Amino acid sequence: MNFLLSNDDGIDAPGLAALHAAARNVGQAIVVAPLGALSGCSHRVTAGQAIRVERRSADAFAIDGTPADCIRIGLHEIAAGVDWVLSGVNAGGNLGADVFYSGTVAAVREAALHGRKGIAFSHYIKRGLEVDWPQTSLWTVRVLETLLHEPLLAGQFWNVNFPHLTPACADPEIVICPLDTGPLPLHFRAEGEHRHYAGDYHSRVRVAGSDVDVCFSGQIAVTKLGLLA
Repeated sequence: MNFLLSNDDGIDAPGLAALHAAARNVGQAIVVAPLGALSGCSHRVTAGQAIRVERRSADAFAIDGTPADCIRIGLHEIAAGVDWVLSGVNAGGNLGADVFYSGTVAAVREAALHGRKGIAFSHYIKRGLEVDWPQTSLWTVRVLETLLHEPLLAGQFWNVNFPHLTPACADPEIVICPLDTGPLPLHFRAEGEHRHYAGDYHSRVRVAGSDVDVCFSGQIAVTKLGLLA
């Protein structure tokens, strides 16, 4: 199994290292990731200007562009023969409406546009808790061993969100569930002519059985998306 790996937190992010470690348990991996952090850039692509490609090692390339740029360049000239595109593991959830804003999800959506299968991985973060990235890597292996054998139609891809658990918690279950279609909380703090988004992500509405509810309840939320989502 050959994987192309990317993210939106940047090539040096610990979540990408966790994903790389997991991918190497089941196949070969090439990393083509943004040079720096681009969280929330959605499916933006670079046109009309040069994109610098920096070779970090035999199997790692840093791109001075967006996650979607990384996949476009990766599939065009670096890893044209890959079987799957994996993105993440994002430091923060990409649940419900987040999939429209997320560069992590946009990377696998771009892969789907080119006929490749893909999985986006994100880790919900609770205030005051550190992420255990080695544990996340083990969970990622479990998810890969499950989803690599699940059917996908043309244009479909997976979105995975890990819960934030304490060490005393039991291993979470993998739950395939629908996307929550509700909006994020709208609240802005005013400072003169400026507005600062101040919505509370953790208090968002939880539709029973949706990806938000499943992840906030301590399980691994897995959602099948398509090119229109």
